[in-house]
Amino acid sequence: MVQTAHVSAVVWSAAGSLAAWLWLLLCQGWFWRTDVRLPPLGVPDAWPGVCVVVPARDEAAVLPASLPSVLAQDYPGRAEVFLVDDGSTDGTGELARELARRHGGLPLTVDSPGEPPPGWTGKLWAVRHGIALARARDPEYLLLTDADIAHAPDSLRRLVAAARTGGFDVVSQMARLRVESRWERLVVPAFVYFFAQLYPFRRIGRAGTRTAAAAGGCVLLRAETAARARIPDAIRHAVIDDVALARAVKRSGGRIWLGLADGVDSVRPYPRLRDLWRMVSRSAYAQLRHSPVLLAGTVAGLALVYLVPPVAVIAGAVTGSAAAAVPGAAAWLVMSGTYVPMLRHYRQPLWLAPLLPFTASLYLLMTVDSAVRHHRGRGAAWKGRTYARPEAVPDEG
Repeated sequence: MVQTAHVSAVVWSAAGSLAAWLWLLLCQGWFWRTDVRLPPLGVPDAWPGVCVVVPARDEAAVLPASLPSVLAQDYPGRAEVFLVDDGSTDGTGELARELARRHGGLPLTVDSPGEPPPGWTGKLWAVRHGIALARARDPEYLLLTDADIAHAPDSLRRLVAAARTGGFDVVSQMARLRVESRWERLVVPAFVYFFAQLYPFRRIGRAGTRTAAAAGGCVLLRAETAARARIPDAIRHAVIDDVALARAVKRSGGRIWLGLADGVDSVRPYPRLRDLWRMVSRSAYAQLRHSPVLLAGTVAGLALVYLVPPVAVIAGAVTGSAAAAVPGAAAWLVMSGTYVPMLRHYRQPLWLAPLLPFTASLYLLMTVDSAVRHHRGRGAAWKGRTYARPEAVPDEG
């Protein structure tokens, strides 16, 4: 009787998982497709002024592979780069100046705002300082790009052309992350896949939808929109600043576009599992708004959607229950099929697709670890700083 009850539970769970995957396949904004790229480009009547803001904290290891590409932008209009050194201890600022002297290109200003006041994350305090410096140049657009992002020579020109001709207030591209180590191949494409599942790119760019997100490594933002949406002051405590920025812009009436990048690449390595673990766990619980209820729901949802299918297949094979094995196998097949386009985007072998349940189990553990770290006072830690949850941050009054 007990065994029958267990088999029945597996059967119902497998059926629920299959139903969830069919809904995700057909009703979640075609999240699994990877053809959302920069809109067809026209040529603006005039090329507007752009200021590039690069917040950087202890980035000497990656700057030689990224900053020269920013300085080398082939942009027909006026453009200038502001690198904001956020309290680095590894000579980031001096290295940036040396790279500019060596490589030339766009004018570079290096400055530092000092330590952030209470209620600000270090990155957004640096972005605020960079935007303040940029406003003296009266740019029409701001390009916010991380210090580990390398750009193709035409990257800025294509971003501006897409924004001007498409009428977008934000044009953001999800940089292609590095996939060289064994763990990067297993975890990184899934990171982008899960992000697209949460924030389907097609819905973000569609007028009238509430879905809003951006990719913080590459965000072209209209300066007037930034002022209207009070960026970054309105999101000063946000750990997941790119999504918070997009929401603030959309609330202010702005239009957003987000897609996968060609020619925008992250050069930051995550060679070991613990490096990737730290990247995910530092912000996973913040994504859940530090809510134990949302955490429990997320864990249950991940288990149902990603872990039940292989469990049902194994249980069905062991017990001889086709009623468990068939829907489990079908759900696993749909799951793997939706992952294939992302693996192709990252030029990875397709045999990694059936391993997605294992990767999802890692993300589940990273999320739980993020919550544990938060409750131990070590959540949202990055490069020597630990950030409080927003409710614990004093307001400016």
